[in-house]
Amino acid sequence: MEAGLLGPLESLAGLDVLEIGAGAAQCSRWLAAQGARPVALDLSHRQLQHGRRIDEERAGSVALVQADAAVLPFRDGAFDVACSAYGAIPFVADSRRVFTEVHRVLRPGGRWVFSATHPVRWAFPDEPGPEGLTATMSYFDRTPYVEQDEQGRAVYVEHHRTLGDRVRDLTAAGFRLLDLVEPEWPAWNTQEWGGWSPLRGAHLPGTAVFVCVRD
Repeated sequence: MEAGLLGPLESLAGLDVLEIGAGAAQCSRWLAAQGARPVALDLSHRQLQHGRRIDEERAGSVALVQADAAVLPFRDGAFDVACSAYGAIPFVADSRRVFTEVHRVLRPGGRWVFSATHPVRWAFPDEPGPEGLTATMSYFDRTPYVEQDEQGRAVYVEHHRTLGDRVRDLTAAGFRLLDLVEPEWPAWNTQEWGGWSPLRGAHLPGTAVFVCVRD
């Protein structure tokens, strides 16, 4: 948000913004504080319930919608901006369908900005130490990562796509790519979390942010 990728901060007031894969609507809450009119959409009822509890504790209110990102329950041209912070996109097999739906609900000139784990990370083990700096998988292997429960049911699925895959899907959906931002690891951040660490951050990009416009 601080990077201004949704547009100048002062321009957000009064805009209709759709957050996709919103989780507990943390980003939508920030947008509302800037004067925007956000709608937070997520597939998970539990996540949205958590968001509702936060709103009740803070005496605030953000519009929450449970729906599939590939079948958005909104009319054409309903929003000025759409965004997603690590939500939805890595977890759907057909991201082009999601992009097409986002394109449909945006007004002409509307921005679509989303972040995801940088695709190059797929080739490296998810380890914060030196072992996380040696590629062990093919960057071009698009086999999904799947976690299963004791009954063999998939409980977590993440789909890998290359940068080229993402760009082709975006342009096929009608978007123009304005920028691809690869933030560098900030020097002040000395924390480790999962496979994220200052060591890996100094050598590998962790995040890819796609900034697009609906012409």
